Amino acid sequence: MTDLTRRANGLVAELMAKPWGQVSPSVYETGRLVTIAPWLVGQRERVAYLLEEQRGDGCWGAPDGYGLVPTLSATEALLAAAERGDGDPAALMPAALAGLEALRRVLPEPPELPDTPAIELIVPHLVALINDHGCAEPLPLPPGMDGTRLGLVRRLLESGGEPPQKLLHVFEVAGAAGSRAGAVRPTSIGTVGASPAATAAWLDGLAPPDSADSARRHLEAVAKRYGGPVPVGLPITVFERAWVLSWLVRAGVPVEVPPEMTADLRAAIGPDGTPAGAGLPADADTTSVALYALALLGMPCEPGSLTTFDTGAHFCTWQGEDGFSVSVNAHVLDALGQYVLARPSAAGTYGPVMARVARWLAGLQQADGSWNDRWHASPYYATLSCVLALGEFGGPQYAGAVLAAREWVLATQRDDGSWGRWTGMPEETAYAVQALLLSGPEPDERCVRAAVHGYEFLTRVGDLSDYPPLWHDKDLYTPTAIVRAAVLAALHVTRTRTNGEFTRKK
Repeated sequence: MTDLTRRANGLVAELMAKPWGQVSPSVYETGRLVTIAPWLVGQRERVAYLLEEQRGDGCWGAPDGYGLVPTLSATEALLAAAERGDGDPAALMPAALAGLEALRRVLPEPPELPDTPAIELIVPHLVALINDHGCAEPLPLPPGMDGTRLGLVRRLLESGGEPPQKLLHVFEVAGAAGSRAGAVRPTSIGTVGASPAATAAWLDGLAPPDSADSARRHLEAVAKRYGGPVPVGLPITVFERAWVLSWLVRAGVPVEVPPEMTADLRAAIGPDGTPAGAGLPADADTTSVALYALALLGMPCEPGSLTTFDTGAHFCTWQGEDGFSVSVNAHVLDALGQYVLARPSAAGTYGPVMARVARWLAGLQQADGSWNDRWHASPYYATLSCVLALGEFGGPQYAGAVLAAREWVLATQRDDGSWGRWTGMPEETAYAVQALLLSGPEPDERCVRAAVHGYEFLTRVGDLSDYPPLWHDKDLYTPTAIVRAAVLAALHVTRTRTNGEFTRKK
């Protein structure tokens, strides 16, 4: 067994040992707990985490509009902490004031805001909370944003109506209206909406004693696991297992998958789809990748549950989605294509759907050959998702789209061998290497050389425990095990598909 194979099998074993998932801590979510749940174990550590994560310009988070939500959350949390005395005022107030000044610079003319979940609810909620602290100069909302949707959500909850399940993930925006949301209950493991902030907000209301005890224990478990700070979403059990197995098996990495894992993955697929984890609604993305992983492992499941998400033009992530996702549709194409490979008799049923999805994906390719997506900050993720699906299941008519994407990947490699939107990152480099070697027509010598250069970057960086956050949720996060699997897949593909070039260089 090679070192790479050992690492891959160790990673799969970790999925069983940590069934809730491995997710990076979140500035946004941690800030909400500082304000909503100061009683929770790890409060001082959460405050210290916010202070440590602040940038020199007073903001938190990534560039290009991604900093707005975490900066609002952290600023409000530090103001609340200072008022309660949860830390040293000499440290808290300067950081909070720096955050306020940064927000006053950004809010009147912000960069284009990213399409992150519930941003139209979160921003008005946090701006109002900050202004409630009595700041001398109230913060404005960004141009074009108002509190209309937030008001509708709160009126629904005040009336006793049952909110859509996807709304539970951001239940903290309900404010006082959440205390009257009698229809909302935690899952069996104690989470509301797979979100620490949402769970804490529910507890802040009139929670039934038994359910409240379950929710408190869940929050304590999460806070203790992370040493105070908390992730933006947990658990992500099905999401994590499906993506890790898909990355590794598709790339040909030899892994031993525990039968309990595949059994659990199969059991998670219901008639209306599969949620990423307890407390979340079923979504087409998790459903597709779980189906694809099972088919790769020789256990194909009829993908009829995906029809729930078929709009007739494309597949939505969930019912009522604003916008669309190319990566979700690429994963649908993967799931249907792999099922048809295993069950050729199903081609008559799913072939026309696959052809429609492939045309839709190809029509959204950018002029430079790349794709962008609403669930990831990096175009390398979206581009890899699309070229893998089109290259394997779209048919020969999409070879040109795959080759155009490779040209974009080749043109955007950095001098050190890496790729990345803001700077060279292992995750994005792993996606780029796979796009060059694992999709469509046989790669040419330029692709091989670029992939080997990317491999060298990945080996220099090594096996990290933390990666910069690039995945979309309420703020950016990293599903650590999934990213590690993508890196291992890229390393394996380079070793096995570079026609001896790797061996000669070494």
